[in-house]
Amino acid sequence: MPWFVKIEQGIVEKPVFDQYVPAHRAYVRDLISKGHRAKTGYWARRGGGMLMFEAGSMDEAKAIVAQDPLVKNGCVSYEIYHWCVVEE
Repeated sequence: MPWFVKIEQGIVEKPVFDQYVPAHRAYVRDLISKGHRAKTGYWARRGGGMLMFEAGSMDEAKAIVAQDPLVKNGCVSYEIYHWCVVEE
């Protein structure tokens, strides 16, 4: 399955953002349990992060990202990229 990456930038105050982090992490664990091999994290420099995951298509990737609690609650702006892995 192809890999996709959501590069995000926080757009709300940290206390607002932080209240949705547990739901985001639970969502990522659910993606992992469904076989999407998801990984999430943030940049050491505060303000942004990344979600990597496998999906069948860009349309599926967009649907997955749309359900992320950080997206649903307006905490981040983001872009989605199809990441072409050349070696694992």
